[in-house]
Amino acid sequence: MLSSLKQHQTRLTAKFLRGVDLTAASLGLFGKQLRAEALIAAACRREGTTDFGEWTFREPLEVLLRAYEQESDLTAFGRIAVRFDMMRFLCNLLRLREEERKHPEILDEEIKQPIFILGLPRSGTTFLHNLLAQDPANRFPWCWQTIYPYPLRGWRSSKKDRRSRIVAGQFKSFLRLVPELPSLHPLEANAAQECIEITGQVFRSLRFDTTHYVPSYEKWLDEAGHDEAYRFHKRFLQHLQHQSGSGNWVLKSPDHIFALSALAAAYPDARYVFVHRDPLEVLASVTRLTEILRQPFTHQIDRSQIGQQVSRRWAQGAGLLIQASKALKSTPERAFHMHYRTLTRSPETAVQAIYEQFGLSLSREFSERLRGFVTNRPKGGYGQNVYRIEDYGLDPQVERRRYREYIAYFGIGSEAPANLDRGVPPPRKAEANA
Repeated sequence: MLSSLKQHQTRLTAKFLRGVDLTAASLGLFGKQLRAEALIAAACRREGTTDFGEWTFREPLEVLLRAYEQESDLTAFGRIAVRFDMMRFLCNLLRLREEERKHPEILDEEIKQPIFILGLPRSGTTFLHNLLAQDPANRFPWCWQTIYPYPLRGWRSSKKDRRSRIVAGQFKSFLRLVPELPSLHPLEANAAQECIEITGQVFRSLRFDTTHYVPSYEKWLDEAGHDEAYRFHKRFLQHLQHQSGSGNWVLKSPDHIFALSALAAAYPDARYVFVHRDPLEVLASVTRLTEILRQPFTHQIDRSQIGQQVSRRWAQGAGLLIQASKALKSTPERAFHMHYRTLTRSPETAVQAIYEQFGLSLSREFSERLRGFVTNRPKGGYGQNVYRIEDYGLDPQVERRRYREYIAYFGIGSEAPANLDRGVPPPRKAEANA
């Protein structure tokens, strides 16, 4: 019954978006090309300043906008959403710089030994991130903070901060367009957010090639590198810490693996938690999520293109996870490995093992909140989803061979349960059903 309702909602959403697009086209609305200079000028007028600080964002912004125009086949809603996003990022850059001028001590904030959660996407990394967010001693970039890092203009300290409520409203509106999203990826203003939303603010993020087809931008970013993005990432955390106080920063994004050298340069004392999952389950989930996220923004979805993009990209990511594991072998105290099945079957045990590895204290308050979170959110808040990689032009046997080195190195084997491993897992043969 629920599945039929979601399908009906999806059909209504598609019909609505087509209607909006046809109406906009007939009226000549939203067809004007988005240009970097015009957006920058508009942001400066809105914020009343032209000082963006040290960040070199014009080239990536121009490359991204060009990719949107030439490759993404944007709908009218897609154009509106792109403009909203770009303006928000530009205004945030101006606001961050303004706060630095007022409070130069922001740049003295120390970010010590942050923990980064890594792994293939859809491997339980978001679930783990939100589990660790139950510890009052930890610090996270909340969804609403990454969208509005400072109180909105006109807000007074005597009034309640409205950012969380505003973002919750924005998410609610967006979910009307993608009613299938919550079962795959719960979207909440008061949840821990991925770091790609932070690096997106200097237009150097893999966030953009998930929600849109932008291969030229992806190629540019791979060649340009991520050093600037991670210098900004650290600066962004300094701003958040200056406002809310220090703590153990816990950060998450599967995409960190593509920028590990830049991450290590920005955070030389970083610690890492790797979560591993059967790649075929990963591919099935990522392809479906990518399709759902792109639907409101583009005129057409090419499932085969999504399948090829996801498989190619994360086969590369799987290789980088192996390299990272080997590189950290000389400092095993900085790395912790676990399997998806271990995490989902016994979340509290998994968290306890992480804390033991890094010498962190598991307080009574955290333990109680952790139990409550697990009890109140069966399956981490995710729904029951069924999807097939064959629907995206992928052959399971071919993909199993493509990922065989990753499967063998981390001993995964078709989501077979595995023990927690505090060090770097030794290479071993894949299981028979791998």
